[in-house]
This record gives sequence, C-alpha cells and structure tokens, in this order.
Amino acid sequence: MDDINTVAVDLHEKRYSDFDLLRIAKAVSQEYDGLVTAYLVNVHIHACSAVGVVFSHICPGPYQRFADGRLIRTSDIQSVTKEGRFWVINTVNSKYVIATFRRDVGRRSLREFVRIAGDTYLPTPDRFQ
Repeated sequence: MDDINTVAVDLHEKRYSDFDLLRIAKAVSQEYDGLVTAYLVNVHIHACSAVGVVFSHICPGPYQRFADGRLIRTSDIQSVTKEGRFWVINTVNSKYVIATFRRDVGRRSLREFVRIAGDTYLPTPDRFQ
C-alpha cells in the first residue's frame, strides 16, 4: 500500500490597490542606508512585529512564502526610523520599508509601539494574557 504523505498549505494573498502601487513605486525609487529586505503595504504593528503584505522580497523562499502579495509577519522589531518619506523597520536580520499603513489602525499602532518601546528592544511576550 503506497501512502503519500502530503500537506496542503493555503498561503493567503492580497491584491495591491492603485494607491499601494503608487507608494511602492515611490518607496523603491528612494535611497536607503543598507540593503532593503522587502517593501510592505497595509502594515500594522502587532506584538512587537510588523504585519503586512510583502512586495519585492529579496529571498521569497523555496515555496514562495514571501512572494509578492503574501501576508508576512516580521520577526521582533529592533528599531524604527524614518528615512526620507518612509518608515523603516529593522529586525534582527532584515530591513523593511513601510509603503502604506493599514487603514485606521496602522499608523496608530506604529506610534503606540514607538511610544512604548522608545529606543529599547522589546521582545515578543511569551503569552498575551
């Protein structure tokens, strides 16, 4: 009896709006200090990480986990800076440029994170409650 062990993985994708594409084009054309890992749209900060839709990731992975349009949750944020017109998030090994924020909660979540974290590193808590 030949059993094939397979796992079906459903990776969620989002479409870019015209506004997202315009902001991505502006973000890509700007110069940054160091190598940019990816550009993110519809970003909000959740549990010391950025959550958003990825564009132009330098290493999409063997299964295209980080391909354009895929949802991504970054590792813990080490620092947040503003370079030119865009916010830049640095994690342990990556640098993400925020092209757009999620409507209503995105920019507010970044301000709240910066207010709480300040210049210190906040690791993701082991549990939320």
